[in-house]
Amino acid sequence: MRRGISPVSIALVALMAAAVLQTSAATTYFVGNTTGWEVPPNTSFYSTWASQYTFVVTDTLVFNYVPGQHDVAEVTKTNYDSCNKTSPIILYPSATGVTNVTLNKTGDYYFICTHDGHCTSGQKLAIKVSANGSTASTPASQPPPPPPPSAAPTKIAAAFTAFMSIAVGLLC
Repeated sequence: MRRGISPVSIALVALMAAAVLQTSAATTYFVGNTTGWEVPPNTSFYSTWASQYTFVVTDTLVFNYVPGQHDVAEVTKTNYDSCNKTSPIILYPSATGVTNVTLNKTGDYYFICTHDGHCTSGQKLAIKVSANGSTASTPASQPPPPPPPSAAPTKIAAAFTAFMSIAVGLLC
């Protein structure tokens, strides 16, 4: 004899759905993609990179660089514009050359490398972080290039498919 769907099964499926949706909402961005965080080939390199994305609260920026040759400092807009490295909001030193910055608030973020001449050569990044993804990631002064292919939708689709498979198995 076949029984109906139990309330426990429904609750379990709802909790799993919430967990999948919660973990798939945040995105990890590798600053500069394969170039990483280094003195760029031109001064607009990082603003062009950032213009391809919309950053939201809970996203993470990953800065990859050669330790000892670069660093990451969060600075004010004034210090970003002038490449003033003397009083950063946060200096992220790293012995490994990997700095992860979780974007935990909405608004503008400004990052520079504090090594001599790096910021003035373009090793700086400005982004805008929104609560829901509706705001452009950089000021409108940079026209966005065509976006590169992204693996993010594929990951979300795979997570959703796995979730649905488990849910169907529990409910049948």
